[in-house]
Amino acid sequence: MRDAKREPQRYWDDLRWAREHSTELHSRYRDPDGGIVWLAIVNKEVIAAGPNLAEVERIAAEKSGKPTEEIPITFVESVAAIYDQAVL
Repeated sequence: MRDAKREPQRYWDDLRWAREHSTELHSRYRDPDGGIVWLAIVNKEVIAAGPNLAEVERIAAEKSGKPTEEIPITFVESVAAIYDQAVL
């Protein structure tokens, strides 16, 4: 769990931005096969995305020059995964 005392305000701003744009992010990054896609957000922009959390964190850290604990990571889950249904 990330510690609110350690993350800079930018972390929380980026996380808020991801929540506010969740519908757009879901439309753009969802996995058509029903899996989870992890997103790394820096400066209100997705800088890395993919199904492997460790790889998304690594790429985001390389691109941003920030330590992983300062990069908000969120995920896009398919409706099929939420409702345990097959993707149509």
